[in-house]
Amino acid sequence: MSAPKDLYYSNNHEWVKFTDDGRAVIGITDFAQQSLGDILFVNLCAEGDVCVSGEAIGDVESVKSVSDIICPIDGVVDKINNELLATPDQINADPYNSWLVVMSSVTDKSGLISAEEYEIFISSQ
Repeated sequence: MSAPKDLYYSNNHEWVKFTDDGRAVIGITDFAQQSLGDILFVNLCAEGDVCVSGEAIGDVESVKSVSDIICPIDGVVDKINNELLATPDQINADPYNSWLVVMSSVTDKSGLISAEEYEIFISSQ
């Protein structure tokens, strides 16, 4: 399972990439998509929603279960990936290019960990 070094991670298996303009792109990790199995549906919050770290911003339904997507940071949803709503299996094919939401006004990112810390975390799972 890969964990690209240029991303940050949460203990709930989301990844975060910060852009040059201060926004945050969020998706689920390779570990998460492998654990879920074939992803059938994705439900996401709405653009403009204020999200708080630790709260659900959507869910993914797979052949195994329905799992909440837990927001790893505080911020405002600028954009959702509507393409994933129609083709959720993209997450299985390429989890690190299948982003879920883009957030701005990020105020709390204290719960994020590095790729190295995430790899240690998933090795204990």
